[in-house]
Amino acid sequence: MGTPQEEIATGERSTRNRVARSILDHGPSTVAELAGRLGLTQAAVRRHLDALAADDVVEAREQRVYGTRTRGRPAKVFALTDCGRDAFDQSYDKLAADALRWIQERFGGDEAVVAFARARIAEQAAAYREAIEAADPEQRTEALAKALSADGYAATARRAPLPHQGEQLCQHHCPVAHVAEKFPQLCEAETEIFSKLLGTHVQRLATIAHGDGVCTTFIPRLSTAIHNTSASTAGRNPA
Repeated sequence: MGTPQEEIATGERSTRNRVARSILDHGPSTVAELAGRLGLTQAAVRRHLDALAADDVVEAREQRVYGTRTRGRPAKVFALTDCGRDAFDQSYDKLAADALRWIQERFGGDEAVVAFARARIAEQAAAYREAIEAADPEQRTEALAKALSADGYAATARRAPLPHQGEQLCQHHCPVAHVAEKFPQLCEAETEIFSKLLGTHVQRLATIAHGDGVCTTFIPRLSTAIHNTSASTAGRNPA
């Protein structure tokens, strides 16, 4: 049986891991948001965040705002660093990147990578399509988010800053983020399949592969999307 000091240290590590996991599951978070989700005081959350920052697991950032910015200083949010994501990631990033580079060099350049990316996401999309078709039209983005979460993307759906315009699909984790940084065709193929599954054009506002804290895809209401049916390419919103 451990000493009281060891038990305290173990409890601290466990709570610290819960803080990091909450950021992974929900994306960049404020101290208040973490305290509310975890049932901790804000002082306790700050203490754990300081320790995680010292270990290069999290970093403080200015909160990104999509749409109209409100007055006042932006809230500080805490996001996982690459090191922090690696602690949760069990993917073989270097092996995957090397394999894609080999495909690129031996079998047709970028077109070969695009073909692979589309085939990969099409295979995954069978389960996504089943979930979407079983949902009511107004619940389809939420159904897609749940299906993505089952594949490790920790996805959520929420209203856009201007709710009448549509929704945002947020992927708080990307198992292939490091590979997608070198091969954006993976993000582009995913964006294309989202458009096909949801029956409307979609627009990527941010991606983890480009250094953002969360992959954010804007999904307009069907009534506002009638005149634009092509999926946008992956990456930040150029506006």
